[in-house]
Amino acid sequence: MIEKVRCRFRSGVTLRFHAARVVVVLTMVFPVFTGCQTETSYPSRPITMVCPWAAGGGSDRVARQLAMLLEQRLGQPVNVINATGGKGVTGHNRGMTARPDGYTLAMITFELNTMHWTGLSELTYADCIPLLSVNEDHAALLVRNDAAWKTLPEIEKAISAEPKKLNASGTAIGGAWHLALAGWLVEAGMAADDVVWIPSEGANPSLQQLISGGVDMVCCSLPEARTLLEAGDVRAIGVMSEKPAVGFEAIPTFGQQGRQWVFGGWRGLAVPLKTPPAIVQRLSQELRQIASQEAQPGSFAEFMRSQKFNHTWRDQEDFSTFLAATDRKLGVLLESEPMSKISQDRFSPMTYPYTLMVLMGVTLCGLFFSRRHSDAEPTTEVSMPPHISDRGRWNFVLIVLGVVTYILLAELVGFIPLASLLLVLLMVRLGNRWLPSLAIAVSFSLVVYLVFAYGLRVPLPRGWIG
Repeated sequence: MIEKVRCRFRSGVTLRFHAARVVVVLTMVFPVFTGCQTETSYPSRPITMVCPWAAGGGSDRVARQLAMLLEQRLGQPVNVINATGGKGVTGHNRGMTARPDGYTLAMITFELNTMHWTGLSELTYADCIPLLSVNEDHAALLVRNDAAWKTLPEIEKAISAEPKKLNASGTAIGGAWHLALAGWLVEAGMAADDVVWIPSEGANPSLQQLISGGVDMVCCSLPEARTLLEAGDVRAIGVMSEKPAVGFEAIPTFGQQGRQWVFGGWRGLAVPLKTPPAIVQRLSQELRQIASQEAQPGSFAEFMRSQKFNHTWRDQEDFSTFLAATDRKLGVLLESEPMSKISQDRFSPMTYPYTLMVLMGVTLCGLFFSRRHSDAEPTTEVSMPPHISDRGRWNFVLIVLGVVTYILLAELVGFIPLASLLLVLLMVRLGNRWLPSLAIAVSFSLVVYLVFAYGLRVPLPRGWIG
């Protein structure tokens, strides 16, 4: 009887063991086969549109409207990601250096024509494939509604009387709106830095600083300030265009106030170099249809009209020519003596991240090489840092190597296989059995991928199974 019970027990354990193996194998095979299906048409999964400026600003609003209309035409989600920082370098770099498969679009702005002249980045318009420009808006000078200045001559007089007392914002140092304000100062016979520029991540945060009293004036486009203008919170001193802006005809131009200074910015869409020609053509055609459609409810033209954005657009060929000509023009401007110093920042955009990384590295190295307090030393009331064992040090090294490995290989290998492998190795190293570790790692990686791709609509790298 005892032997029969033992046999049944062994049989049950063996059966459960084989069942666990089957579950592990199925868990591993399922994402591989589902990911290896050949894409018969473009697009077959969500698309990301990278915007280099903060949410709520003009670039963000235009990008989200384009994404919504493009999603309707392509039949796949188009998600806007605000990759801010580095004076526009972060977002442009992320969008233009992404995998050239048509699933990452870059919202490119005026700063693409300036950042390489100012030494912020080596990226230029030649590092992407332009698809379409969607609008051009001229800069405007805005102050709080209770400000003492009501005309351009009045504010010029105040700046001349006390240089560097007033400050302004609107974008990053050397950005479109900063160049617009500095150029106006030079045109008026003042120094380019007679108004102290406070860098920001876009027009929206700058306008919030304006109404809260953080800055004296903001330079940005009129559509970006439309809500605050209509609410009476801010007042426009003038717009830097040859003729009054459409929808803002009551606001005088700089020329009407005796200052012949014209300056504006642009926005467009592009894809990384080496994107397949068929995909480039498809996207260009769809975007052209969106931009050229006549104003009617739900159209892009109607959105631009209602938001009072200028709706000047250029197709792929004209946009490429425009980018090259604008780049040459701004190169001459930025390398001139009066303008060169306004694009120079005291610190590089990466100064603070690098500083934090160095401090973190020093701290971690200190923990890694810490030693147990000698028992021979006299005891004191001061508690010593906890000792880290040799095993703990190696675990620390493996975790760091795992993070570095993921950063380097995620795009190539893909999130699911790479994350599964790294998790298995780390879990086994920490003392877990390999079979449960494998099941947990693969299941967890698959669930995380699905949550991001379908729940958050931000697909993770597919890599080999793509």
